[in-house]
Amino acid sequence: MADQQLYSEIKSIPRGISEGQVMLVTGANSGMGLATSAALAAAGAEVIMLCRNGSRGKAAYDQARSLSGSEKIHLMLADLSNFDSITAFCRAFCERFDRLDALVNNAGVIVLDRQQTKQGFELQFGVNHLGHFLLTLQLSPLLLATDSSRLVTVSSGAHKVGHIHFDNINLSKHYNVIRSYGQSKLANVLFVQEFTSRIAGRNISAASCHPGAVATQMGIDRQTGFGRGLTSLLKPFFRTPSEGAATAVQLALHGPGAGNNGKYFYNGQPAQTGKRANDPEAAQRLWQLSLELTGPWLSGFNIAPELSALRYPENNQ
Repeated sequence: MADQQLYSEIKSIPRGISEGQVMLVTGANSGMGLATSAALAAAGAEVIMLCRNGSRGKAAYDQARSLSGSEKIHLMLADLSNFDSITAFCRAFCERFDRLDALVNNAGVIVLDRQQTKQGFELQFGVNHLGHFLLTLQLSPLLLATDSSRLVTVSSGAHKVGHIHFDNINLSKHYNVIRSYGQSKLANVLFVQEFTSRIAGRNISAASCHPGAVATQMGIDRQTGFGRGLTSLLKPFFRTPSEGAATAVQLALHGPGAGNNGKYFYNGQPAQTGKRANDPEAAQRLWQLSLELTGPWLSGFNIAPELSALRYPENNQ
């Protein structure tokens, strides 16, 4: 990331508009997560950067503090591919903070070969959807207790080619990277829609967003470096991480606006989703499946009944 360009963009953010607010960004160690963290901190928020790797996280933390000029930035660690790690983080977060004004579910993975999470779920579905589903529900008591809180989930235009393979959710058969990534990104959009439906009437907003084609480290194998050459070749045609983060930053600071709760955004505006993202029944079914898969890790958190109910509330059917 070009520090000078990001610094220039951060300077344009009105200072102090989020003073006193607490915001959490996942996948904050590089790319859009780092850019989002720095921008929210520049706006005056107290920002928690959630990273998986301590050394990369510390480097990003130092960079975010330098770029934003803020000292109200904290580094915390969790592995979104491990439900035990997510749970330990959420318990620590709830002990440390008594509010959560914005949660930005930014972290994402894309891998060519089929891999599994700690609990045995296909990696892209497990991290991009299930990890954030569990994180959001465990932190939902703080979100719901904070006036006018915002939930932002970074999806992708790839959701339009996605299907939710309910009979093969872990893609143990017929795996390929596009099928897996598309499923996880469609799950992001459906998750936000169902979350919004379930908490209707509460003073909280939610939105998903597409960042555009962004030059980040996602998709580069850190072990082998595979993918780095192609990413470098295409970089002039990609958005910068700060450009890709702009819509998520806008939503985290201001919410989606009247009449846009639960919608999908691109370039700062509500955008058309793929047809499979307009399926309330699939959204309800995915929510119930996600509750069943994460259920053992939800005990001990005071999750609102409308979010934790295995059956969709009758008054919202």
